[in-house]
Amino acid sequence: MSTHRFILEPYKGVSTRHTCPNCHRQRCFSKYIDTEKQIQFPEYVGRCDHEQKCGYHFTPRDYFEQNPLEKDKFAENENSFRSYVPIKETQPIATSYIDLDIVNQSLRGYPANKLFQFLSAQFGEAETLNLMKRYKVGTSKYWDGATVFWQTDNQSKVRTGKIMLYNSETGKRIKEPYNHVTWVHSVLHKGDYNLKQCFFGEHLLSEDKSRPVALVESEKTAIIASYYLPQFLWIASGGKNGCFNVNSLSVLAGRSVVLFPDLGATDYWQSKISLMKSCGIEVQMFDYLEANATEDERKEGYDIADYLLKVKPGEAILQQMIRKNPVLETLIDTFDLKLISVQQGTPRPKVLPPKKRGFRL
Repeated sequence: MSTHRFILEPYKGVSTRHTCPNCHRQRCFSKYIDTEKQIQFPEYVGRCDHEQKCGYHFTPRDYFEQNPLEKDKFAENENSFRSYVPIKETQPIATSYIDLDIVNQSLRGYPANKLFQFLSAQFGEAETLNLMKRYKVGTSKYWDGATVFWQTDNQSKVRTGKIMLYNSETGKRIKEPYNHVTWVHSVLHKGDYNLKQCFFGEHLLSEDKSRPVALVESEKTAIIASYYLPQFLWIASGGKNGCFNVNSLSVLAGRSVVLFPDLGATDYWQSKISLMKSCGIEVQMFDYLEANATEDERKEGYDIADYLLKVKPGEAILQQMIRKNPVLETLIDTFDLKLISVQQGTPRPKVLPPKKRGFRL
């Protein structure tokens, strides 16, 4: 337990984080408080969380040096102030980033990309290329035809990349003889890499600040759903547990967010709603899938993309989808959406067994 009288106010929700008086960013400023509750410091006595870009830090000692009468007024004796020693704060380790040259080199070679091949069969090559470029999805040679999902934050800096291999016919991940997933910073042997993950698609938040956000687990799902339901800005957590922390969620403050968890993850995501609301996020949960899924769908771990992909080109698509999947009618009615039609894509290419290509990206 701290023995210091003056400390930075502990985090207890967004009400304890304020607008920085220097850089004017919201919800990033921590005020100093008196643990003995005798002194209430002015609004400017505190520290900005943006140490690199702002660096504002006005301590109680600074305040008393500028206002000696205030020290005399509130301190019962000189020893009460002299006993104050500023908290020795460890400097946070700077977040590591991937060199943009490496990222840009991956934004090509799409004809060999297995996920690109699968999506092209659904949407056509031109539309698939637009989706890959928009979400900054790359191609890796780590496995022949592998995909790189770059985690690009809202400052357009790349935190890392997740390398995954897909079956070009089914669109499913290759998990045999082992799960084909790894990380770019690991492949590059960056042992001292300080990874702080962000949402996949986070860079899109600054481009469109009004559109409601849809949060899913899978990067692939975010891409697919963004085609069918562009009324939402689709981002992905990268997994059931991904990005559910105050630092990661801060980029969604002030946004309207709808959660679309995979089957089996609804209860866990439901438990995170209070945390999200404390971060200033307006949250809704679309839990119709969990309540109405079949046993086979549960075993397969369906998500919203699996339902959206049950489309046959050349038919009355929306009616056919609703007939087979009543969940879609509920989704459309709930959020007053319009579904984008899908045209016949190019034939699905033959699947070749993956070959590991050493430690190249």
